[in-house]
Amino acid sequence: MLGAIIGDIAGSVYEFSNTKDYNFEMFPPGSNFTDDTVMTMAVAEWALDNDINSDVEVQMKQLEKTMVEYAKCFTCPMGGYGGGFCTWLFYPEQLIDYRTGKHASGRCPYNSWGNGSAMRTSAIGWLYDDMPTTLRVAETAAAITHNHSEGIKGAQAVSAAIFMARNGASKDEIKEYISAKFHYNLELSWEYLHETYGWDSSCQGTVPQAITAFLASDDFESAIRRAVAIGGDSDTLACITGSIAEAYYKAIPEYMFAKAMSLLPDRFKNVLEKMKEKGNYTIW
Repeated sequence: MLGAIIGDIAGSVYEFSNTKDYNFEMFPPGSNFTDDTVMTMAVAEWALDNDINSDVEVQMKQLEKTMVEYAKCFTCPMGGYGGGFCTWLFYPEQLIDYRTGKHASGRCPYNSWGNGSAMRTSAIGWLYDDMPTTLRVAETAAAITHNHSEGIKGAQAVSAAIFMARNGASKDEIKEYISAKFHYNLELSWEYLHETYGWDSSCQGTVPQAITAFLASDDFESAIRRAVAIGGDSDTLACITGSIAEAYYKAIPEYMFAKAMSLLPDRFKNVLEKMKEKGNYTIW
């Protein structure tokens, strides 16, 4: 949660002006939360009140309502919303149902494998007591828009990594599970990615790279630095990496915590407090 937000803020100014410098300036002027944080908080607010035993369509309708409400409150976050998702949020009458090729009758999934499904899922990794439930809710949260198998897989992989990290799994255990379950290649070194990686907004081109940055890290801050310094979609990479690193290290540097809290509106802070009240999540 907060780890995802901090990663998002840290990467925000480097998203369209990449850096390969591990010692980049953290939080330079202009740093702010983006749509990654807005949708992370929307999914968290939904998940806190969601009845996971209700019909999936009912759950998705409530999630749609919450996501749209958040977007209307934060219509133009730093970096804006992605093209397909922006249409889904604000111009649903323009949506094409990919199954029929005709205009949709309302908001519908658009078969996306973009990394938006993975960056917004961190609360799901914290809220549930077993892996099957975590994976099931992650699929629901993804499939409302990103119903392509890769979009669902990205959300599930991030949620699973957070679930394992918060429950004391080692990095080797996390790596082994994610590799076997989701068939991501986590054998590439961070050094290789640092030299070769470029822009990629797909789940399959973002999630394994973000996990690799976490696996190569020594603490929370180094995880964020490694995510941003490989380049690419920096805010989303660091958002995903930060969400896992927070759960694993269970510590965030005070200056990073303070920066994030100084930027967050009260609604976001209230969601964090509600997450804390659930018993699993701690605001470090």
